[in-house]
Amino acid sequence: MSGVTPGKQNKILGMSTLAFTACFAVWTIFSILGVRIKQELGLTDTEFGILVATPVLTGSVSRIFLGVWTEQYGGRLIYTLQMLTTAVAAFLLSKVSTYPMFLVAALGVGLAGGSFIVGIAYVSRWYPKDKQGTALGIFGVGNVGAAVTNFAAPFAVVALGWQQTAQLYAVILAVMAIVFYLTTEDDPAHKERKARGEKAPSALMQLEPLRKQQVWRFALYYFFVFGAFVALALWLPRYLIGVYGLDLKTAGMLAAVYAVPASLFRAYGGYLSDRYGARAVMYWTLGVSLICLFMLSYPNTDYIIHGITGEIAFSTRMGLVPFVVTVFVLGFFMSLGKAAVYKHIPVYYPEHVGSVGGLVGMIGGLGGFVLPITFGVMNDLIGVWTSCFMLLFGIVAVALCWMHFSIRAMEREAVGKELSSLPEFPEMQHIHSEEKHGRGTGALITDWRPEEPDFWKTTGNKIAQRNLWISIPCLLLAFSVWLVWSVVVAKLPAIGFNYSTDQLFWLAALPGLSGATLRIFYSFMVPIFGGRLWTTLTTASLLIPAFGIGYAVQDPNTPYLIFLVLALLCGFGGGNFASSMANISFFFPKAQKGNALALNAGLGNAGVSVMQFVVPLVITAGVFGAIGGEPQQMSGGAQLWLQNAGFVWVPFLLVTTALAWFGMNDIASAKASFKDQAVIFQRKHNWIMCWLYTGTFGSFIGYSAGFPLLAKTQFPEIDSLQFVFLGPLVGALSRAATGWISDRFGGGRVTLYTFVLMIAAVAGVLYFLGIKDQPGAFWGFFAMFMVLFFATGIGNASTFQMIPIIMRSELEHLMPGLNPAERLRQAEKESAAIIGFTSAIAAYGAFFIPKAYGSSIKLTGGPELALWGFLIFYVSCVLLTWFVYTRRGGLLHDIERGIAPRSPSAAPAQ
Repeated sequence: MSGVTPGKQNKILGMSTLAFTACFAVWTIFSILGVRIKQELGLTDTEFGILVATPVLTGSVSRIFLGVWTEQYGGRLIYTLQMLTTAVAAFLLSKVSTYPMFLVAALGVGLAGGSFIVGIAYVSRWYPKDKQGTALGIFGVGNVGAAVTNFAAPFAVVALGWQQTAQLYAVILAVMAIVFYLTTEDDPAHKERKARGEKAPSALMQLEPLRKQQVWRFALYYFFVFGAFVALALWLPRYLIGVYGLDLKTAGMLAAVYAVPASLFRAYGGYLSDRYGARAVMYWTLGVSLICLFMLSYPNTDYIIHGITGEIAFSTRMGLVPFVVTVFVLGFFMSLGKAAVYKHIPVYYPEHVGSVGGLVGMIGGLGGFVLPITFGVMNDLIGVWTSCFMLLFGIVAVALCWMHFSIRAMEREAVGKELSSLPEFPEMQHIHSEEKHGRGTGALITDWRPEEPDFWKTTGNKIAQRNLWISIPCLLLAFSVWLVWSVVVAKLPAIGFNYSTDQLFWLAALPGLSGATLRIFYSFMVPIFGGRLWTTLTTASLLIPAFGIGYAVQDPNTPYLIFLVLALLCGFGGGNFASSMANISFFFPKAQKGNALALNAGLGNAGVSVMQFVVPLVITAGVFGAIGGEPQQMSGGAQLWLQNAGFVWVPFLLVTTALAWFGMNDIASAKASFKDQAVIFQRKHNWIMCWLYTGTFGSFIGYSAGFPLLAKTQFPEIDSLQFVFLGPLVGALSRAATGWISDRFGGGRVTLYTFVLMIAAVAGVLYFLGIKDQPGAFWGFFAMFMVLFFATGIGNASTFQMIPIIMRSELEHLMPGLNPAERLRQAEKESAAIIGFTSAIAAYGAFFIPKAYGSSIKLTGGPELALWGFLIFYVSCVLLTWFVYTRRGGLLHDIERGIAPRSPSAAPAQ
C-alpha cells in the first residue's frame, strides 16, 4: 500500500463505482425494453421471463472467468474491454426483430453484469483489510443502475422508442469505458508483480479455494441477496402492472423504490460489517427478509367462516402502499446482506478475491437468471401472482437454517467438550451430572465391530438384522407415499378435476423433484443426528402428505396450488431412501453389506408396486366408513373413494414410527459432521457413480412415476392401471434378489451388461409405440417395460455394490498416512455418504422422466423424443462404465477377476 494516497483511493473508488452503475443500468435494460418487446411479439410470461433473464445468464457465468482474468491482467484493462464489448452488443440489440435474435443479443448485453467481479477485485487491492468492507459496500452502490433504468428508461422509450433507447445506452457505456481507462491506473499489486517480472497465477491456482464448502455457503447467501434483487428488479414492473393495473411509467418508478435502497444502502452494509461483523449483519438480513417475504407471499384471499350465528366473511389483501413499503424494507436489508457477503471474501481469501468472488458472484447472478424464468413458469403453472415471493421465502428459510447450523457446528467444534458439559436447561444445573442423568440411552451403541467374527456372531448380527427389518417397512411406506401421485393423477379427471395432460404430468413429476432435492440433505443426516432419531422423524413426516391428500381430493374446487404443495410434500418419502441406505450401511460387515443394502433398497422400492396395487383397490370402497368421508361420483355413475389413497397409509405410518423409535439403534462410531462427510465432493468417483446410478435408480423411479399415466395416454382403450404395479414390483424384487450376482461376478461387469440390456429394452418400447394401433402392441410395450424394470433392479444393486469397493481401493492412494483400521472406518463413512448422495442425484429421475414424457407429448404429440433421449443417456453409461471400471486397466478390472484383493486396507483389521 506504499504510495497509495487517500485521494488516489477516492478517485479509483469513485470511477469504479460510476462505471459499475453504467454497466448495471445496461444489464437490467430488458426490465423496461422487454415489456415493449413482449407486446410487439406477443410473448407469454414464460418467454418474457426467459428474455429478461438471458442477460443475467451471461453476466453471471462470465464473472468467474472475468475474476480470474482480473487477477492475471489487472482490473483496469479487463474493466475497459468488458465495457466496450457490452456497448457494441447493446447497439446491435436495436437492429434485431425476431425472438431468437433478441435472445442472442441479450447474451451479449449480459456481459455488463460481469463488471461487478472485475470491480470487486480491482477496488479491494486499493484498501487495507479493515476498510475493505466499507469500500466494497460503496462500490456496490452501483447496483443503483437498476433503479436508473427503471426510472429513466420508460421516459426514454416513450420519447425515442425502444430501439433508440438501446443505442443511447450503448453510446453512454462506450464513453464511460474510455473515461475510466484515461482516469485510472493499474492496482498496486498488479504494478508490483509487473515490476518484479512475475507471472500471473494460473487459472487452476486461482480456482483452488472453490473446493471449500464455505465458499458455496457464501454463494447461497448471495443467490438470494443479489440474485433475488436482480430478479425482482426485472420482475416488479411486470408484477405491478399485472396486480395493481399500473401503466409502464408508474410501475417503473415504483420498482425503483425497491431498487434504490437495495443499492444505496449497500455502502452502509459494508460499514456495519466492518464494525459489527458480517455474521450479525447476515442474521438480520435473512431474518427480516423472511418476515417481509412471508407478508408478500400471502395471496389475495376471501374467507368465509361458518360461525355460530351465521357466516363471517372477510378478505386479506395487500394494497399498493403497504406493498411498496414492504419491498422497500426488503430491499434495504438485502443491500446490507450483499455487502456482508463480500466482506468475508478479501478477508478469508485475500489471494483469490477474483476467483472466489467470481464464483459467489456467478451463483448470485445465476439467481437473477433462474428466478425470473421460474417466476414466469410459476405464473403460467400456478396462476397466483405472489408465487414469486413464496419461492423466495423458501430460499431464505434454507439459507438461514444452513448459516445457523454451520455456525453452531463451528462453535461446538471450538468448545465441544465444554459445551457438552452444560445442562440442556439452566434450571437443571443442580442435577446435571453423569451419576444422576447419564449420558445416553440404551439405543446408543458405543462398541460396534461388525468385521470381527466373534462379535458379529454373538452380538452384531442380531442388532443389525433388527434394524434392517424395521428399516425395510419404513422405507416401503416412504416409497408408497412418494409415488402415490402416479396413480392419483390418473383418477383426478374422472371425479371432476379439469386439469390438462401437462398439469397432470407436473403433479406426477413434482414429488420426484422435491424428493431428490431432500435426498441431498438427508444423505448427511444419519451421522449427524443418528439413524434411530432420523428414521423416526422422517417416517412420521409422511403423515402430513398422507392426511393432506385424503382431504384435498374430496373437493373438486381444491385449488391446483394445493395439489402442487402436496405433491412437493410427498417428496419427504423420496428423501428417506438416502438416509435409510446410509444408516443400514453402518450395521453390516463388508461381506454382507451388498446383500443387506439390496434387501433394504429392493424391498423398500417394492413400496411403489405395493402402492400401485393397493390404491386402485382401496379407492373402490369406503374402507374407513364415515370417518373416511363421502365418495366422489364418477362421470359414468360409479363411486370412488379417492381419499383412501392418502388415508390408507396413516395407521401403518403410526406403527412404523413407533417401531423405529423403540426398536432401532444409533452407532456412536458412525457420528460425523457435515464437514467430515463433505470430503466426498472432492472424490471424482462420487460424481461418476452419480451418473451411473441415475441411469439405474433414476430410471426405476422415473419409470415408476410416469408408467401409469404414459400407458393410459398411449393406450387409452386398455385398463392399464390393473397391470402397471407389476413394473415396480419386478424392479424391486430383482434388486433384492440379485445382489449376490454382483458379489459373485463384480458390480462393474454387471452394471455394464445391465445398461446394454436397457438400451435394447428402450429400443423395443420405441418399436411397439410405432405400431401401437396394431393388435397386441400394448402387450409388447408392456413386456419391454418389464424388461426395463428388471434391468434397473439389477443395476441398482450392482452400482451400490461398487461404491464400498471403489472407496476402499481409492483410499489406499488418497490417504496413505492412515493405518489400516482408520482407513477402513474412513472408507465406510465415505461410502455411506456417497451412497446417500448418489441416491439423491439419481432420484431426480422421478421428476425428469415424467416431465420429459409430458414435454415430448406437448411438443411432438408422442413420448418418442423423450425415449430417444433416455437411450442416448444409457449409451453414455455403457461407455463410462467400461472406460473407468471394467476395461483392462480400469479400477475394478483386476479386483472383480480375483487378480487383486477387494479390500487391501481391511485385511489387517479382519
